[in-house]
Amino acid sequence: MPDSSAYFVDFQNVWLAYNDDLLAKKQFAVEDINLRVKQGEFIAIVGPSGCGKSTFMKLTTGLRKPTKGTIFVDSQPVTGPLKISGMAFQAPSLLPWRTTLDNVLLPLEIVEPYRSNFKAKKEEYVQRALLLLKSVGLEGYADQYPWQLSGGMQQRASICRALIHEPKMLLLDEPFGALDAFTREELWCILRDLWTTQKFNVILVTHDLRESVFLADTVYVMSKSPGRFMVTREINLPRPRDLEITYTPQFTDIVHELRGHIGAIRQQLSPDSRAPTIAQ
Repeated sequence: MPDSSAYFVDFQNVWLAYNDDLLAKKQFAVEDINLRVKQGEFIAIVGPSGCGKSTFMKLTTGLRKPTKGTIFVDSQPVTGPLKISGMAFQAPSLLPWRTTLDNVLLPLEIVEPYRSNFKAKKEEYVQRALLLLKSVGLEGYADQYPWQLSGGMQQRASICRALIHEPKMLLLDEPFGALDAFTREELWCILRDLWTTQKFNVILVTHDLRESVFLADTVYVMSKSPGRFMVTREINLPRPRDLEITYTPQFTDIVHELRGHIGAIRQQLSPDSRAPTIAQ
């Protein structure tokens, strides 16, 4: 068996059927997933709708157990929901009766070991939350309620909530998909800066190819269901990246290349054409 200790995330021949009936019919949501992610790496996963991107996220966080294969995260086998990860989704899902600050603090109220110490260390946790809010441009909005914030501001608060317990891994499922283009790019830069400072692992699921190329170290393209990784594309653009790079030929060439792969995948593929491809 391959050594998992050298990687933060290690999928070894992972398959998932959602129930026994589908398993009996050999209908898998994802199949033959082999993926290795280095410590501190930022990866993005793209592909057609329904290809299994969100299923992959559930497997990574332990919300779903694989039908076959093994998953290691931080050198430990994944046997149930992980406490070392934070998640943010397309909908911020902030609790409307809680202020921005209280929404950000929520994980510390329910996740151990923070929950047991919440009352004793609340002031320390509040200061941590206020610093996070300041880092994403929400200084002065701690006492505002979600309905008083724009969509982009709500998503910033959601990212703070995902990071407040200092997770080793951040999972993002279409976090900026509902935002306008300018707000989206602004949040790309905020996420870039947070990751550059803290170097947590990031798994980003997105339909936005520009987003994936701007943010990620490596982009993985998934096939139509049953999902498997068809293309691995390392993004060798220099860091730190600013938005100007998105207008360069090097950047647009990578975006067009990935779009070509996805366009081919969207068509009906013959069984002989499903072998993984490695793009350098």
